[in-house]
Amino acid sequence: MPFDHFDLLAPLYEKVIPPAAIESMLRELNPSPNCRLLDAGGGTGRVSGFLQEHVGSVVLSDISMGMLREAATKADLRPTRSLTETLPFADDFFDCVLMVDALHHVADQAQTARELFRVIKPGGRVVIQEPDIRKFSVVLIAIAEKLALMRSHFLNGDKIAKLFPSENAEIDVHTEDFNVWVVVKKKL
Repeated sequence: MPFDHFDLLAPLYEKVIPPAAIESMLRELNPSPNCRLLDAGGGTGRVSGFLQEHVGSVVLSDISMGMLREAATKADLRPTRSLTETLPFADDFFDCVLMVDALHHVADQAQTARELFRVIKPGGRVVIQEPDIRKFSVVLIAIAEKLALMRSHFLNGDKIAKLFPSENAEIDVHTEDFNVWVVVKKKL
């Protein structure tokens, strides 16, 4: 298995990565109070830790044991070790799926999109927030991650949207600050 940068970064992660835009997350997810949320590639729970008061339950999946140890310190998060390409959940299991700043780290982005879409209920939403690779500062981050031998592969919003089955989904792509948002609603 390749070196896991995230095991090393886990204890420092929330100290150096700024807090997520929780209001934007809530707007895009539009969760109900009973919502069953999957935070895919959720790391330390930096995002879902703030969202849990707005949803019924949160499952956080990540492959990094270091990140999962940090997530386990947060009340009411259920950390699960899994690759996003092979999620251990039934079809149509979650009301909402969130993936923040993580898609560029997965090995197989197309398979990850298929899995995220598979586990979302009809009428549910998959929300992906990624750094907007069209911004110069994000290009610099991408270069730094390559130099650090991370397996990052950044996609623009349109390429992310094309990973999902357009015949079974309503897909919205938009940008906000230095991020691109891809919101995929599974048709009923």
